[in-house]
Amino acid sequence: MLDHVFTDAIGALRDAFEDALLERQAGEERFQTDVLAGDISWENSYALPGEGQPPRVCADVSCVWPTWSQAAYLSWYAGESAAEPPRIEIKILLRAQCLAVPPDPGVVLDVLPPSSPDIGRESLARGGPRVESLYADDPDDADATEHAIDVSYEGVYELDEAGLSDGAELDKHFTALGGWIASMLVRLGDLELRYKPALGD
Repeated sequence: MLDHVFTDAIGALRDAFEDALLERQAGEERFQTDVLAGDISWENSYALPGEGQPPRVCADVSCVWPTWSQAAYLSWYAGESAAEPPRIEIKILLRAQCLAVPPDPGVVLDVLPPSSPDIGRESLARGGPRVESLYADDPDDADATEHAIDVSYEGVYELDEAGLSDGAELDKHFTALGGWIASMLVRLGDLELRYKPALGD
């Protein structure tokens, strides 16, 4: 079931990212329903203005509206009490890509804080870094090899009575997130990482 509170949260996130002048990556938005579990999810990718395609640094954002949260919301809507308030699961993946050499994870972690600003009552906690290497057909061709590193922030946004009743409350809680993501991407972009030449250079 598509509950308006989840679409309101998505709209609040979009507004926060646009207000922070982040650019939505065309073709990256996904809105999906797990036909077996019933979970609803939304995903999108954002980058700093002028990063080009593909961007050197970007933020992949995903939100999940679990089946049990949908049930809790329906109970609240019907005037019934629920064991737990509904929650939206949020994950933000900060990524530096198109790298010419494998990055030092410690250098990246040094500029990223252990948690995000509070979103309502809680913040998103930083996870460990992940380094990727994409090889061409010839693994010895160093010029064709590309590297990337990403760091995730995960947590939940708990919907209280105000958030369930008033979409403006969602706007207030998500406003800081757009600016924070933009500042984290600036920090990543300012690192002295070796990038491969952009397409067309």
